[in-house]
Amino acid sequence: MPVVYYVNVTIHILAAMLWLGGMFFLGIVGAPVLRGVEPPALRQQLFDSLGRRFRTVGWITVGVAVVTGVVNLHYRGWLQWDGVLNSAAFWGTRSGIALSAKLGFVGLMLAVEGYHDFIVGPAAGRVQPGSDASVRIRRRASWLARIAAIFGLGIVAAATFLARGG
Repeated sequence: MPVVYYVNVTIHILAAMLWLGGMFFLGIVGAPVLRGVEPPALRQQLFDSLGRRFRTVGWITVGVAVVTGVVNLHYRGWLQWDGVLNSAAFWGTRSGIALSAKLGFVGLMLAVEGYHDFIVGPAAGRVQPGSDASVRIRRRASWLARIAAIFGLGIVAAATFLARGG
């Protein structure tokens, strides 16, 4: 493989690390710390600021990961319709199964993250701090983030199988 392939794989992994690492940091460190912040208006403002900042960084890294992922498929010879993408034989191999699992988890995670980042998150920033509605929407956002993180773990597991030949 050419050096450009290895550079591309490295960028792909770094983008995934930043995206998933940021999600885990916010969920394991950031959110628990922010839950203890008083008054509720300050807590909401901090959650909103962190969420907006990470949303920008996160979606940029998603774009980088998608582009580098497509380039990786090209270098592995898997971006061909004939004999690969339209081949039931390919999708039945260990590599094909691992790739389909990875792509499936990516799709699920993007859907959940999109809903979280562009619908639930902004709504959480608009409700009255400390209200029952605020508690409900924060709880929903928290569960969506956990579900996305589980899909992220699925991506990592599928990527590991894929890198090891399925």
